[in-house]
Amino acid sequence: MRRIYFLIPTRHLAEIIIEELENQAVPHTHLHVVASMDQPLDGLPEANIWQRTELAHGLEWGTGIGGTAGLLGGLLTVAFPPGGIILGGGALLIGAAAGAGVGAAMLGLMKGHEHNHQLDDFKYEIEHGELLLMVDLPKSDVERISESILRHHPEAHIKVSEPR
Repeated sequence: MRRIYFLIPTRHLAEIIIEELENQAVPHTHLHVVASMDQPLDGLPEANIWQRTELAHGLEWGTGIGGTAGLLGGLLTVAFPPGGIILGGGALLIGAAAGAGVGAAMLGLMKGHEHNHQLDDFKYEIEHGELLLMVDLPKSDVERISESILRHHPEAHIKVSEPR
């Protein structure tokens, strides 16, 4: 999946573009609008915490780092058992699962309050009244959808994100 970013100067134009995208079989759940605090988004598909923050990124990293740390802790516990207790492979699995859960929770909590850095490029325009429409599309549809929107609405500006 790729994310296309459209900077749109007015709410009315955003509504038109969203309708056109839905007519081109883009699911409503793949459309996300970000605007300044003083601009109401009633009726528009407002971006949620997954699009506005680094929460997903934090959960990914937390699971990986925590799982690795838990696995290493499990290995140490098996190699040097406490009080002569005999431990098997279950200790490794439990350590990895517990570490992944704790890591995901910790980094998820931290990153859930950090804004999405991919939106930094659009901060000035959003603060000055433009709307940012994020559209999630399969890689094969990016060029077709982008050209279609820009052909009908040259006043919209576009940027395509690279996957992380």
